[in-house]
Amino acid sequence: MGKKWEITYFEPEQPGILIEGNKVKFAANLLTDKECGVVLYDRRGNQKRFPFHEKGKRGTLYGLAIEGEGLSACTYNFYVENQIITDPYAREIHGLEKWGSGRTKKRRTSGVLARHEFDWQGDQPLMIPLEDSIFYGLNVRAFTMHKSSGVKHRGTFEGIIEKIPYFKELGILAVELMPCYEYDECMVPEKPETQPFPTPDLEAGTHPFGADSDKFDMGMAHAALPLSPENTAFTETNLNCKDKPEMVRLNCWGFQKGFYFSPKAAYSAAGSPVLSFKNMVYALHKNGIEVIMQFYFPVEIGQLYMLDVIKYWVLEYHIDGVRINGFHIPAALLAEEPVLKNTKIWCDGYGDEALPAIANPLFKNFIANNGNFRNDMRRFLKGDANLMNQVAFYQRRNPAAYGVVNYLADYDGFSLYDSVSYGNKHNEANGEDNRDGTNDNFSWNCGVEGHTRKRAVLALRQKQIKNALSFVLLAQGVPFIFSGDEFGASRNGNNNCYCQDNETGWIHWKNNSFSREIFAYARFLINLRRKHPILHMKEELKIMDYKGCGFPDLSYHGTEAWRPDFSYISQMIGIVLCGQYAPNKEDDSFYIACNMHWNAHKLALPKLSKNKKWIKIADTSLPCEQDYSEENDAQENSVITLSGRTMAIFKAQVSKETEGRLQKASGRNKRERQRK
Repeated sequence: MGKKWEITYFEPEQPGILIEGNKVKFAANLLTDKECGVVLYDRRGNQKRFPFHEKGKRGTLYGLAIEGEGLSACTYNFYVENQIITDPYAREIHGLEKWGSGRTKKRRTSGVLARHEFDWQGDQPLMIPLEDSIFYGLNVRAFTMHKSSGVKHRGTFEGIIEKIPYFKELGILAVELMPCYEYDECMVPEKPETQPFPTPDLEAGTHPFGADSDKFDMGMAHAALPLSPENTAFTETNLNCKDKPEMVRLNCWGFQKGFYFSPKAAYSAAGSPVLSFKNMVYALHKNGIEVIMQFYFPVEIGQLYMLDVIKYWVLEYHIDGVRINGFHIPAALLAEEPVLKNTKIWCDGYGDEALPAIANPLFKNFIANNGNFRNDMRRFLKGDANLMNQVAFYQRRNPAAYGVVNYLADYDGFSLYDSVSYGNKHNEANGEDNRDGTNDNFSWNCGVEGHTRKRAVLALRQKQIKNALSFVLLAQGVPFIFSGDEFGASRNGNNNCYCQDNETGWIHWKNNSFSREIFAYARFLINLRRKHPILHMKEELKIMDYKGCGFPDLSYHGTEAWRPDFSYISQMIGIVLCGQYAPNKEDDSFYIACNMHWNAHKLALPKLSKNKKWIKIADTSLPCEQDYSEENDAQENSVITLSGRTMAIFKAQVSKETEGRLQKASGRNKRERQRK
């Protein structure tokens, strides 16, 4: 092994490997004074060590180059004496190709040296403006793993490609992928010989950035923690629970320490995670769909390392955005990085005050999580009082410097269906005595806990899901739908199914009348939103008639026009979006009627000009394909009665009488021109 290889040393500037023809340059950040170096493995399992040398050292960075034939067939690790360390900068990881195999056998990870050429054919990130975006969250494995998904390559990047026609039919414009970089999904219940994911003792004051971590200048953090036997974050673990594989739970979400530069091999049907991921991004971009990657960084990860990771995925994989979970998110560093100026950056868990100040950006790319939208709108949905001010606020909220994501369901917490079907979580299958997962679900089961065949209960649940979708897709800001919620998928009341690699965690692609109706309504709302700019404005609406057209851009109404009721007991409101304020050209105007009380109530419609009339186009208490022509013909155009727990959408439209007069006038003008 390696008889004709030439070894040289160099002083590296950054960690990782660099492949130059037949030469590979290795650089490792190792905080040690013990023997250390590179270990190579061939396909037969043979290994050979190549020690680092002081003449190839800069600070704690060691550099060594190996040149010769056959290197691309090898994998590599670093070592410190007898401790084996997998490179945290490895571009591809070997050893985790088969999902869940660590339950029955030892798995050793190592970095891959093979190069994968890919022709992007001019592909670039799509840069869809935030005001036009519609996000769709999914877990790569859970999305297509169920047999009902109908794809050939279930649970893989290729499976997502097969679902592109579905994305286009629904109308979404971005997929947000839960962690799909490499990580070991096998969670061993007993402490291993080397602890792969250390948890700092915060109460004891041993925070990795010091006792005063809240005052620590994270801009000075190391690009990556120096690797050493004492820092076992990336050490080889060889974990298994061979005698009791049933005790090993599978982490389906990936919120743990990972190999952040490598796509997950188990998600590649082709056997090459690098090419599979790039093919997926390319295919989605060709169909006008952006790709947003979710990353989780534990507390011990340095901010410059996070920045390296995100820049790499943007440059190497052409992703359009990132959603970042974890501790000490480097928001200021990300905001200042020129490479990321056109990349959507969603800081999960960050409130407005934590985002960096960005004045008049050329491309609004920072996004704040809007968890309060979910909590308050769920409470409003189930009939809680004293929420009308929040409802009005969330409907128009659209800050100038950054975007806000509006959602009622995500991977954590209840699915949308479960939020109207369960009053309590049911996480017993997680093996934690139902103690895991949040207890603050703000849910209501519509009268029966869990699944039921009662038609009245199912009809109410269906209406409530349609109401929830209306909240999300008719509000300003960026709407987010989690996969399966668009047709009423359930997780059986489990609000924390991180370890449910089964039908509870997988999406069951229902195709019954219940799910088809919800899907049809979701598709209708998405298409309506995309077609009408007034429903997704670039700037926040002012609630002012600054054009002098007789209507403000946004107005609120109650049982009397122009007089909304924001009192403690109020649960209904009418919202008008005036199309004359749409950019570029005039849009239609809309009246959104909302009654979350359990009884029917009246709402007033503001008077339009003489030639226009309010026309109903949707009602959550009725089928999506309902014909409203008779009702619209009889509509008095001043007051409507809205049934309990119902929303309706009206559009300002030229009345039939006016339309008839205009057609007659057009006909006369045409005949006169013909005579001339």
